[in-house]
Amino acid sequence: MANAAHSGQGQAAGGGVLALEREAHGLADRLPELLVDAQRIAQTVAHGLHGRRRSGPGETFWQFRQFQPSDTLRQIDWRRSASSDHLFVREREWEAAHTIWFWTNLSASMDFRSDLAPTTKRDRALLLTLAAAELLVRGGERVAQLGLTAPTASRKATTRMAEAILAHEDSTMLQATQPPKIHLARFSGAILVSDFLDPIETTREHIEMLAADGAVGHLIAVVDPAEETLPYEGRTEFLSPGGGQRWVADRVQSLRAQYQERFAAHRADLAALAHRLGWSFLVHHTDRSPTEPLLSIIMRMQGGPSDRRWQSDAHANPAEASK
Repeated sequence: MANAAHSGQGQAAGGGVLALEREAHGLADRLPELLVDAQRIAQTVAHGLHGRRRSGPGETFWQFRQFQPSDTLRQIDWRRSASSDHLFVREREWEAAHTIWFWTNLSASMDFRSDLAPTTKRDRALLLTLAAAELLVRGGERVAQLGLTAPTASRKATTRMAEAILAHEDSTMLQATQPPKIHLARFSGAILVSDFLDPIETTREHIEMLAADGAVGHLIAVVDPAEETLPYEGRTEFLSPGGGQRWVADRVQSLRAQYQERFAAHRADLAALAHRLGWSFLVHHTDRSPTEPLLSIIMRMQGGPSDRRWQSDAHANPAEASK
């Protein structure tokens, strides 16, 4: 799907966090600000959650809770119980970390921004990626950028991811519209952030490869509101993301109904793909707050029936997956 000529490029903002010694453009200028925004948004969402901590095997004390009939006498903390009329059990925090792999579409298609949105899809996708990584690291998980960084639980993980993206921004890998074709381990996860505007056959091929060994994933479709509604009137020029193709519509409003129908069908195909694989799928519009999809993704990862750290939409209605 082509981007309209009414689009604009994300405005460059001077950076200082990464202390770059050279003058840069585009992503290089945006990354420092995005990193700060990601950490701020992660902190906001963290305040709205009770955390991802839970009881389980580990060495770190988590909390006391009252004795239940299913508990054994060996689990009772007699010192704590002696100061109360109730019996208490000492719970430890579960310390089994998972690896979550991120992939962010940074191709030319993501540079689109209409007058209806304050930011490009590219900047919003990067912001969501870095903020989600920040939250997951705080929750004790390992995170990594597919093809760029190794899994780490370091508190500097988001900075390392940003620096890796900066160092490879002109590479073919970061200009690709699809994630690399690799197999992810069964107990790992993936968060893919893209506009997912490629033909569904192409997207299906790449996503199925990632999910082949049972990895659980989440698709975040970042959409400019103009891409969904086609709000233009009169004679409108459309350009391909790379600028190599040009198409002019004399009365673009006459195409609106057919365009919206086709766009909705494409989204339904994405939701059905995610549903079949047991992955989650949500749509984020760039004119909305980035905390909305971030909170949704973290809540979906609070724990599921098959793996206590993950929850998918495997049993949800595909039509309801887009939120």
